[in-house]
Amino acid sequence: MAFDDLLKQLGGVGRFQQIQAFLVILPLLLLASQNTLQNFTAAIPAHHCRPPANASLGKGGELEAWLPRDGQGQPASCLRFTSPQSGPRFPNGSEANGTAATEPCIDGWIYDNSTFPSTIVTEWDLVCSHRALRQLAQSLYMVGVLLGAMVFGYLADRLGRRKVLILNHLQTAVSATCAAFAPNFPVYCVFRLLSGMSLAGSTINTVTLNMEWMPIHTRAFVTTLNGYFYSIGQFLLAGLAYAVPHWRHLQLLVSVPFFAAFFSSWFFMESARWYATSGRLDLTLKTLQRVARINGKQEEGAKLSLEVLQCSLQKEMAMGKAQASATELLRCPTLRRLFLCVSMLWFATSFAYYGLVMDLQGFGVSIYLIQVIFGAVDLPAKLVCFLVINSLGRRPAQVASLLLAGICILVNGVVPQDQSIVRTSLAVLGKGCLASSFTCVFLYTGELYPTMMRQMGLGMGSTMARVGSIMSPLVSMTAELYGPMPLFIFGIVPVAASAVVAFLPETLGHPLPDTVQDVENRRRGKPQRQQREQQKQMVPLQLSAQEKTGP
Repeated sequence: MAFDDLLKQLGGVGRFQQIQAFLVILPLLLLASQNTLQNFTAAIPAHHCRPPANASLGKGGELEAWLPRDGQGQPASCLRFTSPQSGPRFPNGSEANGTAATEPCIDGWIYDNSTFPSTIVTEWDLVCSHRALRQLAQSLYMVGVLLGAMVFGYLADRLGRRKVLILNHLQTAVSATCAAFAPNFPVYCVFRLLSGMSLAGSTINTVTLNMEWMPIHTRAFVTTLNGYFYSIGQFLLAGLAYAVPHWRHLQLLVSVPFFAAFFSSWFFMESARWYATSGRLDLTLKTLQRVARINGKQEEGAKLSLEVLQCSLQKEMAMGKAQASATELLRCPTLRRLFLCVSMLWFATSFAYYGLVMDLQGFGVSIYLIQVIFGAVDLPAKLVCFLVINSLGRRPAQVASLLLAGICILVNGVVPQDQSIVRTSLAVLGKGCLASSFTCVFLYTGELYPTMMRQMGLGMGSTMARVGSIMSPLVSMTAELYGPMPLFIFGIVPVAASAVVAFLPETLGHPLPDTVQDVENRRRGKPQRQQREQQKQMVPLQLSAQEKTGP
């Protein structure tokens, strides 16, 4: 409670908090672009085999003579006749296909470039026998996000939020830009993996840095604002992809702005709360006094001293560095329970979310329209989530978002395929609920973990989310066994995960825990007693000033 009182006395949500929060959140506009970029850069246009180089193709439809037909009467994508066929063409090509020999597309493919003039699929022929490579690129990107969440979450707790955020923006700018100039597919995958690593660090550092500079009553608002910037980024991606259909140009367009984010991040201020729990009281004092000047609270800043901070932040100084280790997550029973429950929430949300959003072509309508619809549903969904979070609490919001999402996906699994409007509506509603779940779990996780391992906790949660996103494409393959099977799996997991919220405490209106002991006290129902003890330790700035001017 002591640190939150200091923030209020130094301006609360003052000029500094407003400016830094906006600059920290701004790069999230392009985060959505990087996460779902392959919906456009790896789109699969209609294609068929290229005839042999020595084939003479005139104006009489000789090309059709090389192409067998599939069950719907369309040219086969991955086979051609070994020799041109003549005679009447049947709608399904059954007679010609049944008697004529076929072979793979050994001379390459001809693509329909009307919608997507250039993608990584058309440039490197990631179709037919190489179709799995397309998914491999996205999976490697998610592996990068997984690694980045673990590595940069740990580094941020050791080195600070600001330093790691600067590194993340630079790595994203360089690696994502280099991906636009990749000479071949393996090099492209390497740069996408590096981009995923840095973007994971950017996400969790953005949430933590803003959360630790905000008073209690504004944390939900700022976290929801993060989600809104991400959602607006989905609109932005749809517009950019429509205006710039060439994959290299689009990749470059959504990557270069991160250089601006890198330069602006040098002006960020490190978390004073992190300085305090790291035992660096001199830097805590310097940072808080600078914030006071920016917020127009010079007098309150001048009243601060090392002695005042030592009394006010006694608990943070005494216990901040003692238990900041990764092994504590599994060694301490309270943290172990917390880690397992939160990990399930992250996994379920990401697992179902990417199961829906990474197959936009499967809806059978314009991919740009679906991207806009998926972005639009986030706006009311996150507003409702914010209202529930602020009025009823984090637990009801988390349970409702996961439960409703799972039900929508499960119902979608039993709706007939020809009911496209109903199926799309259910998918959009489910996606909105999962977007709300992401907003809630970011805030909830940050409030559950103590300061000395908050970044680590967010990193581990994000790691479990990436495990879910990596597994999503594998689950989609079960559709070959039974069509609705993926939807049943994607729906059951979030429904089951909603039950684990019962094992987590409510955090609405409570101060951020700084130590493992704070988490223990909250679990045992001692938050009010703990707050009173902290207030006793707090040396009011106004009292300090009276002592200075007194007789």
